Amino acid sequence: MEIVDTLGFLVGTWAVTRSITDHRGEVQGLFEGTATWTETPRPADGVAPDRASYWEAGNLEFGAHRGPATRRLEGARRGGIAMMLYFGDGRPYVDLDLRSGRWQAKHPCGDDEYDIVTLVHSYLTMEERWRVKGPATHYSAVTVLTRL
Repeated sequence: MEIVDTLGFLVGTWAVTRSITDHRGEVQGLFEGTATWTETPRPADGVAPDRASYWEAGNLEFGAHRGPATRRLEGARRGGIAMMLYFGDGRPYVDLDLRSGRWQAKHPCGDDEYDIVTLVHSYLTMEERWRVKGPATHYSAVTVLTRL
């Protein structure tokens, strides 16, 4: 599937299901909730890139933990097709370019490294696969997002 505008494709509300496997503690987890990408209007000067905010909220079951969980990201359009993702506090996270329907990125976090693959299956469904490894962390996660 070809995507002509990554940010435009993502805008909207998605159901989120994320399975998590902690390879060190052999603990399984599940997050279920919703995520919304909301486009931010372009500033009056028209110079800044188009932006969007991501808000994810739901319930997480991980080992003995049961409770609410949230995540916030920010995104900025780059070059009309791709976008740069930032953590909620503004730190750079990864770039994302879905034009081919598949994207791979790496994110160093201290001595740990996140390998992230994003797959667009259709206009209604996409998937993220994380593999995180390092001295502090060793887990994998598969997230399925379904457009609502």
